[in-house]
Amino acid sequence: MWEHYAQPTRLDDALALLARDPARTRLLAGGTDLVLEIERKLCAPHTVIDLSRIAELGGIRLEDGIIHLGPLVTHAQVVADRMLVERAFPLARACWEVGAPQVRNRGTVGGNLVTASPANDTITPLRALDATVTLRSLRGERVLALGDFHLGVRRTAMAPDEVLVDIAFPALTGGERGTFLKLGLRRSQAISVVNVAVVLGIDGDTIRTARISFGSVAPTIVRALAAEQFLEGRTLSAGTIQTAARLAMDAARPIDDIRAPAGYRSDMMAALAARALGQLADRSERGDWPADPAMLWGGPDRAAKARLDAGTLHTREGVEPIETTINGQPFTARGANGQTLLQLVREAAGLTGSKEGCGEGECGACTVYLDGMAVMGCLVPAARAHGATVGTIEGLEGEGGLHPVQQAFIDADAIQCGYCSPGFIMAGAKLLEEHPHPTRQQIEQSISGNLCRCTGYVNIVRAIEQAASVPVRNGVQP
Repeated sequence: MWEHYAQPTRLDDALALLARDPARTRLLAGGTDLVLEIERKLCAPHTVIDLSRIAELGGIRLEDGIIHLGPLVTHAQVVADRMLVERAFPLARACWEVGAPQVRNRGTVGGNLVTASPANDTITPLRALDATVTLRSLRGERVLALGDFHLGVRRTAMAPDEVLVDIAFPALTGGERGTFLKLGLRRSQAISVVNVAVVLGIDGDTIRTARISFGSVAPTIVRALAAEQFLEGRTLSAGTIQTAARLAMDAARPIDDIRAPAGYRSDMMAALAARALGQLADRSERGDWPADPAMLWGGPDRAAKARLDAGTLHTREGVEPIETTINGQPFTARGANGQTLLQLVREAAGLTGSKEGCGEGECGACTVYLDGMAVMGCLVPAARAHGATVGTIEGLEGEGGLHPVQQAFIDADAIQCGYCSPGFIMAGAKLLEEHPHPTRQQIEQSISGNLCRCTGYVNIVRAIEQAASVPVRNGVQP
């Protein structure tokens, strides 16, 4: 997959490594996009620099009314951050719509911006929030408005030797409200057909400022300037909303593609704009926001990734071993430097319970725990396990026997063909670790990244409900 895989622990070291050969080097944060690009041979980097061990690139802070996100902040961290839900709700809502729990635990907001797909969900609200990005290289630092950063489909203004180091935008004030809506072809793991973000500044009943942005309708995220100008100075009446929605359609001229024809997309631009404005008018935009969502990270403290004492370099043909801990036991993997985490646990460790169903992070059969969080093993480089902890289905069984979720899958006839079962069980076990008495909604959220191809999910949901009723559960390996 690559020749060199570097994991620096300091930003300065990452910049120096990148400057050596920027044309043949790619940066990795969560890897949920880049690993797929490499697997599909859309790119063939000589060196991958994994930034995820650089603590200074993480963190969320509010300073003088400006929210700053480190590029390593994951979608899950945004969803869980109360300040962001309160002061940047459109972004939080978009992050909740990204993929499934296992993907949100790895995918980063910074990675979404750099990948620069017009269908990426988080770019749209950040445009409506007037975000800027800070880029740094050994040559210095510069700040760009997000609208100037994206140049086209998967094209940005970032130079080959630059690293995204900060994402900043004004926090919503008491007079500002906003939301994000997405139209996909399924409820979970969907790529946007159209998405929209709306941010309004309202003084009494009068709209003082309006920002409307659309994704997946043009080569970059676009602003609906005519609709914004029309809304300013008006109230959110039904007539105003309908006129603004029609004007919003003029923001882009979509094309036909595999997900939708152009005409449908244009109609949905108006429909989503009207729906978003209607929600802001009656203050219902947060009505279905999950109060305590299923994160599959075991608890807020698990959001912190395991740190390395010093940077590492693993070469594809080299002898540098991957030193990790699997199911509580030290493990040394040799010859796995160019593989995925799924390949490491199956081939190097011989733990074949985790399955490859799609190899694209779509089915969840490969779900494992990395640093205590559920992730898609097929989307994580094996070397990322160096100095980290890994948990697999084989580690769930305790001294007293099967984990309650394992036993419940047997008792409730949830095994079916069995191929996808390890992924479902791993998701269910992690859910019960953080929500011992989950609601039906939390159970459905927890398995939204897992696909059953046999019959359905009724018995699977019943099994997790049944396991939750067990008074004492076996411990789960980290």
